[in-house]
Amino acid sequence: MSPIAVTSPNEPLRNLKQCAAAATPGLSTETCDALSFQGRVRAMIFGGAFGDALGAVIEKMTHQEIKDMYGKVTHLDVPWWRETQDAVRRKGRVRGRGIITDDTLMTICLMSVYCTEERHLDAWDVARGIIREVVWTPRYIPEMQRETMLQERLWYAEKWLFMRHQMTNCDPRQGGIGNQVNCGAAMYIAPIGAVNAGNPRAAYSEAIHFASAHQESYGLEAAGVLAAAVAAAFVPGTTVDDIVEVAIAVAHDGTKAAIVAIVEAARAMIGAPYDDVVVKFHEVIAKYSYTGDDIDYTIDKAGVPSQAYRPSRFNSIEELPLAFGFAITNKGEFYGSIIDGVNSGRDTDSIGVMIGCFLGPLHGASVIEKQHLDMLNSANHFDLLSNADAFGKVARKIQAEDEEEIHKVLQARKQLA
Repeated sequence: MSPIAVTSPNEPLRNLKQCAAAATPGLSTETCDALSFQGRVRAMIFGGAFGDALGAVIEKMTHQEIKDMYGKVTHLDVPWWRETQDAVRRKGRVRGRGIITDDTLMTICLMSVYCTEERHLDAWDVARGIIREVVWTPRYIPEMQRETMLQERLWYAEKWLFMRHQMTNCDPRQGGIGNQVNCGAAMYIAPIGAVNAGNPRAAYSEAIHFASAHQESYGLEAAGVLAAAVAAAFVPGTTVDDIVEVAIAVAHDGTKAAIVAIVEAARAMIGAPYDDVVVKFHEVIAKYSYTGDDIDYTIDKAGVPSQAYRPSRFNSIEELPLAFGFAITNKGEFYGSIIDGVNSGRDTDSIGVMIGCFLGPLHGASVIEKQHLDMLNSANHFDLLSNADAFGKVARKIQAEDEEEIHKVLQARKQLA
């Protein structure tokens, strides 16, 4: 990653490599206890990146289209379905063979903000930290095959951050108001779950406060619920069912209803043929999601309203419930869950990211296969384990400070009459 060129009024911002050098001198990036906090952080970052790269190859294809072209995508070394299209239709991008999307790059940006601030984050850290990372920090963008600002690559709902926080200087807590309601904030929220490992409600609260600068309605809710699920996944002995129960416990409105509905369907279909599972899941989620199979934005859709622009308490982004569903039908198996999730079609990279981010810490670093890690590092010009270790060290520091604060609170309460 390139050094950050912009400085704050008080101190230089530090990227993850600088943070790693300062915080973890001599730390090996080759070995660690697979089920230690460090090992679980590594698995979370790897899981998200693997799901992202695997799903990016087939994003926006239907389940049937994926079957017709690929059979089933099961590994990273495959070509993108748009690869033979002209550059205009591809928006000048390349994918396939391990290339990740902005979902993983935004996750790395969030980890970098944590490494800079070394504390819990809120909406102001989007307005300051994420904006500096996205708009003013050059980095290698794999899909564009060059170094530039991440802002140039982002989807429109994420470009909204620049418009709201830099161009209009809004109250950071109101930054998400008016944005397209989508899963954009949820896609990079996993580090908040790691910082709050073992405390899902705290993860939910921090994620909601932070992501209110980015999303609203059920798009914001998805970020909070996923952060809670990740926090739960770090607890030793946790199962997929435990993670799902935590998600249901913290969720509200359509998000809660959609998760419950998909989970019920998933538990009834364990062992069923995969195609039948996909059909059933899409049938169930249709009540809560406007998406459907046609998720390309075309000229014919200009000016046509949808549920995405009419937030309702009965709506939910579909990626999060589906991620839980495929984890259940695969009984929590890491690779099987991700593979089934992305091959179901539609917003495939997002589904893959979500599954990887909560199943990674559940299993720990033992799920990291060298061939996949090497391809991800090579294709994207980064070092996932170094990034994970730098962030994990800072997360531990924040957790230690939390424990001190909790002790003070308990001592104060003991003195109350």
